[in-house]
Amino acid sequence: MKISSVVLAICSIAMVGPVLAAGDVASSVQKIASARVSSGAVPGMVVATITGQEQKLQGFGLVSNGKSQPHQPDASTVFEIGSVSKTFTALLLADMQVHAQVKLDDAVAALLPDYSIPQYQGRVITLLDLATQTSALPRLPANMAPRQPDNPYADYTENNLREFLRSYQLTRAPGAKYEYSNLGFGLLGQALSARAGKSYAELVQERIAKPLGMTDTGIALTATMQNNLATGHDAVGKPVANWDMPTLAGAGGLRSNAQDMLRYLHAHMHSADVKLPAGLQLVQQPLRPTGSPGLQIALAWHVQSVRGQTVIWHNGMTGGYASFIGFTADGQRGVVVLANASVSVDDIGMTALLPATPATDASKAGEIRLTAKEMTEYTGRYQLAPGAILNISAGPDGLLAQISGQPQAPVFWRKKDEFFYKVVEASLQFERDASGKIQSLTLLQNGHASPAARIGDAGPEPAKRTEIAIPAEQLKQYAGSYTLAPGFKLIITEQAGQLYAQATGQGRNPVFAQAPDEFFYKVVDAQLSFQRQADGKIKGLVLHQNGQDMPGPRDGD
Repeated sequence: MKISSVVLAICSIAMVGPVLAAGDVASSVQKIASARVSSGAVPGMVVATITGQEQKLQGFGLVSNGKSQPHQPDASTVFEIGSVSKTFTALLLADMQVHAQVKLDDAVAALLPDYSIPQYQGRVITLLDLATQTSALPRLPANMAPRQPDNPYADYTENNLREFLRSYQLTRAPGAKYEYSNLGFGLLGQALSARAGKSYAELVQERIAKPLGMTDTGIALTATMQNNLATGHDAVGKPVANWDMPTLAGAGGLRSNAQDMLRYLHAHMHSADVKLPAGLQLVQQPLRPTGSPGLQIALAWHVQSVRGQTVIWHNGMTGGYASFIGFTADGQRGVVVLANASVSVDDIGMTALLPATPATDASKAGEIRLTAKEMTEYTGRYQLAPGAILNISAGPDGLLAQISGQPQAPVFWRKKDEFFYKVVEASLQFERDASGKIQSLTLLQNGHASPAARIGDAGPEPAKRTEIAIPAEQLKQYAGSYTLAPGFKLIITEQAGQLYAQATGQGRNPVFAQAPDEFFYKVVDAQLSFQRQADGKIKGLVLHQNGQDMPGPRDGD
């Protein structure tokens, strides 16, 4: 499921692609998806779009980077859908509410009497809290210590979940604040399963998949699904293992194909015409704020207001796959994007959903060149969010903007203190203090205004790093689990002479030696420094990223 679109970043700001008119939706999506595949960022993907009464399904690339599966993905190709599974869990909740089997304000503890569910000053966690990401539970349980780093949820048991909840203390009242929690939705799946007396997988089949004719959707792979399964790939294109989530399946355990997901999408877009499953209208109603302007949360679904249009969407990511599903509240546009790499496809989904905007200056403006002195006053580092820094630097042809972990992009002068991107629908508005010095900026994108204070001079270009060879036997000494923060571990493994790092809930990425005990990523500007104790044994590491140093002691030491 989606943990972060930038490897190891504490927070990332997703840059969403340009938007076009309804008649151009399929062609604009084709252009962006083809470019994503051609660049090598994603081996293959399937995009299904609905525009008015028309629908189109397009396959791009290959189902695997390997030679054993050379064909293009199509309507029957199966992918892990990650956190899009949460919308299924929410629909199960809505269906059971409609049938008077549960109430949204039921206490989770009442459905799971064998669990010790934490509470805060008498305020209990309800089903609604879990379904709206406001439970006050952390993103992941802190006692996840996977024996299989490339399949991190596989050995997390229900006993592990009970143990964590028994010892966890809430830091605030449930319902008080939006905070995305895979743990919370996994717990919701457990609660609904307990009330129904059936497994989560059985509930999905009985109440959603079979009524909608979704024959290739589920947790366990049927023979047909296995035969059509696309190979998952990490962020650098290497094949990775599939994820299994026996305990937290409600958060991200489902697999499906575009044909089935198109049926699922149609049901949500035309719910008045669909009798089963019940509750389709309920899941779309915004219920609580998220703290971001224009963005609310319904039951799992995010409801976002963008330039006068309301978009209902969810995304997902596992170690080897990415997904996006969304539709407009007026029922005129819908999209499903399934990809076989852990690389965000949100921009492709949003491109299919958002209406055209009036012609901007992007096609004509930008010819004005600033002098070196004029550019200098804008350059600097601007703090968008913890771990997300926007670096503005002077390039040979103008200003360059780079968000932590993302590529540089040129920005063009529109008017004094205002610049715009051509590669995405976004702009920058710089603000000055009383003396006329730039003190902050605001990133304007998709209806969001993200202010960022200037925190220093423009950062240098990432250092050029030279890879050195270290024998496999020596690499094995670094393998282990390192705790960087509560609920956030970095698992280091060695395989065939290559060292890998995997953060909790994320895909596995290779790291490369530049010196003994010093390693670096190639997919993101981040480094690892391993630390030794007096006897020479590795005792911990430090993650260096975005100007921060995050120490992590080795677990068990």
